[in-house]
Amino acid sequence: MQPAVFIRLRPLGAWRYGPGEGGQDQLDTLFRSDRLYSALTLALRQLGYLEEWLQATARAATPAAVCSSLFPFQGDTLFVTPPATLWPPPLSLVTTPSPVFLTKVRWKAARFVPLSLVESILTGQSILADQWIPDAASGCLLRRDRPSASPYRVVTRSTAPVDRVTGNSDQARISAAVEFEPGSGLWTVVRFADDAARDTWAGRLQAAFRLLADTGFGGRRTSGWGQTAEPEFQPGAWPSVILPKLVRSGYNPAAATEQPASYWLLSLYSPSSADNIDWQEGSYAATVRGGHVDSSSPGAGAEKKRVRMITEGSVLTASAEPLGASVDVAPEGFAHPVYRAGFALSLLLPEIKASAPSLEQAAELEVPEPEPEPDLPRSEELKEPESAVRQEPEPEQPGNREEEEGSYEI
Repeated sequence: MQPAVFIRLRPLGAWRYGPGEGGQDQLDTLFRSDRLYSALTLALRQLGYLEEWLQATARAATPAAVCSSLFPFQGDTLFVTPPATLWPPPLSLVTTPSPVFLTKVRWKAARFVPLSLVESILTGQSILADQWIPDAASGCLLRRDRPSASPYRVVTRSTAPVDRVTGNSDQARISAAVEFEPGSGLWTVVRFADDAARDTWAGRLQAAFRLLADTGFGGRRTSGWGQTAEPEFQPGAWPSVILPKLVRSGYNPAAATEQPASYWLLSLYSPSSADNIDWQEGSYAATVRGGHVDSSSPGAGAEKKRVRMITEGSVLTASAEPLGASVDVAPEGFAHPVYRAGFALSLLLPEIKASAPSLEQAAELEVPEPEPEPDLPRSEELKEPESAVRQEPEPEQPGNREEEEGSYEI
């Protein structure tokens, strides 16, 4: 197993991680791994390790360290984007005292699922359907029998800059932000290539996280946003540092053969030329990443080249673990490269050995058919919808560039 470190961040105030194409009233779904890599790179530059860090990661065939995206947590519960091929959970693993709960639990409404629940699925344990309920505010799947507040909520904050000379106030600026409940925050995992990489970079990355805790993550840092309490570090091995029960159940990723297998992504991913992905299999989604360059070089503020990346929670089919690559997204003619990290932090999905439900169990799990609706008079008939195809919104125009997420100079 590869060495790793688990990190908890406890925010002290509002955070902002916008979509990167402007839109101050919008937020990204989470603080993604490419943005976290950029933040760490800026911090390591201040600590004097920039060139050495880039040589070990962005310019290396195998990066010395790979980080996951920042996922929410609440108390001792860690949330994560579940594997696309195993969510909603397989019917053979779902149990319930009443079949009514099978229609009431909206599994797909949950963007983030407790890591312990994912671990139960991976080890073939049964899941009690009436125990869970999706939280509308955060998209997290919460325990129904343990009432609790949302781990975080999205709010809008307005500011109105005042001219110190004239005393006049400019137009108010509205920004979307994330506010965390007490006891909640964000977590990530950094996996090292080997023991030598851990010995070289573990201490330096911890120093970078401590620096970012004071200076802030994401946007509006000059306003005090994005700050955290002292980061908490837990060294261990991958993947037992977050999935100990899975490893104790006999899980051994080193025993994988050259046959195609499924890999669950915990980070954004850009394919490298060395990766052998079967794009006809698996279940994956893509997102377009943009932003503006934050640099002291001429041309700062220019728009980065956009790149399409595979999102967290995707499951890829490959003959070997995906590596991923960094992509130079610097504008044409820019003074230096600008890297967007697409290194893959993935987990080999084990074969789930769960027995199929018996005929009696299947009958209990059957959902009763809805009663037919009464016939309506012709004057009250519903009109047929014009189209069942949902149109994707047009991309936002670039907005204010001040400290926007993804605009770090690398």
